[in-house]
Formats: sequence, C-alpha cells, structure tokens
Amino acid sequence: MAERLGSLFYRAYGAMRMWGKAALLALAVAGPVAAQERPVSIVALGDSLTQGYGLMGGDGFVPQLQAWLTERGHAVRIENHGVSGDTTAGGLARIGWALGTGVDAMIVALGGNDLLRGIPPEASRANLAGILDEAEAQGIEVLLVGLRAPGNYGPDYQAAFNAMYPELAEEYGTLYAESFLAPLSAAAEADPEAAYSTYMQSDGIHPNAQGVALIVEALGPQVEDLIARVSPQS
Repeated sequence: MAERLGSLFYRAYGAMRMWGKAALLALAVAGPVAAQERPVSIVALGDSLTQGYGLMGGDGFVPQLQAWLTERGHAVRIENHGVSGDTTAGGLARIGWALGTGVDAMIVALGGNDLLRGIPPEASRANLAGILDEAEAQGIEVLLVGLRAPGNYGPDYQAAFNAMYPELAEEYGTLYAESFLAPLSAAAEADPEAAYSTYMQSDGIHPNAQGVALIVEALGPQVEDLIARVSPQS
C-alpha cells in the first residue's frame, strides 16, 4: 500500500512539474502582463465657474468635462478645486494643498472675481505667476484659461488684464485658452435674449447645465492637448 501511494505521489508530482513548465512557457511566449493604465490626474483650480455653482452634482464643469473626455476614450481623473468667490490670491494661497501628490496636469481658471473687485491687474498677474511657478517646480503641465475684461475700469485696466493671460502662457510655456466664457459670449452676440434664457442661470452670471455643456465642447479639445502633453501616446 505504501509503495502504491508513493508511486501515485511521484506521478502527481511529475505531472505538476510538467504543468508548471508548460505554464511558464506559455507566459514567456505571451510576454509580460500589461499593467493597467493609470488615469491622468488633472486638478481644476478655479472659482464658482469651476466649482459648478448653482448646479446639480453632475451638471457642473468638472463632471461634464470628465464625461466628455471619458466618452472620447481618455483615462483621466479630474479633481474639482473650484471655490466660489475665490480670487487669484486665494488660488495661490491653496495651490500647494490643491496639487498634493501624483498630479500630472492642471487647469487654471481664475480671475473673474479679481475683475468684480477691481483688483489691479499687476496683483492678479503676480498671483497667477506664483501658481505657475509652483506647477513648474513640480513638473506639472498647465492649461491657463483667461477671461476678457469689460471696459468699465478704463482702457488701461482692460488692456493690462487681457494681456496677462497670453503673456504668462508664453512665458511659462503653458497651453492657453483665451476665455472660459467664449462660447457664451458668442451666443450672446448672436441673440442676447435667447442666450440668456437658454444658457444662463437666473443670476445672469453663472451658466446653467446647457451653458456648461457649451463651455466643455469649446474647451475640451484643449484639455485633450493637455493630456497629450502628459501622455504623448494618447
């Protein structure tokens, strides 16, 4: 009986060894197992327009942009760091916390509240430069999104404010979008009444879900360019 059990054991052991060799050979032929693609991590640093003020959870800028990019096959995770009422100074004050660790890229969309408060453009420019300095120090790619100033502060203010975004983008080598609100402005020029009722919330300042969709459609391709800077194979 003992001899029979021993014979069975050695036969089973031999079969396991043969199976093990076959399995190893199959793995060698197949090559290494592909690692799961890590999503590109993007921080969206902004104010109420980024935050999604007055909108349901899935209707804001960040979730709509996330969905837009996902539908186009991008592996991406966007963190919402929009704070209602925030200025460029506020963005600079929290940039270290916002970036944290493991961030690949950042969308910077600040300046609207600087305009509302009449903050001198040179102060806003210095704050944005500080944000870009931090991103550069950490090797983080940036899409800088501007705004167009109205003329009520005078032509000098308007010219200085409008110039700071493209000049900073050139200085730091970032991607640049002229205006967060460009598609809404274009719609308003075509038909002010229709644009207001179709794309804006009742406060006349913040876009509704349809307005955000317009913004995402316009800005989305530039965010794809941002992703390509992080992952050239995308």
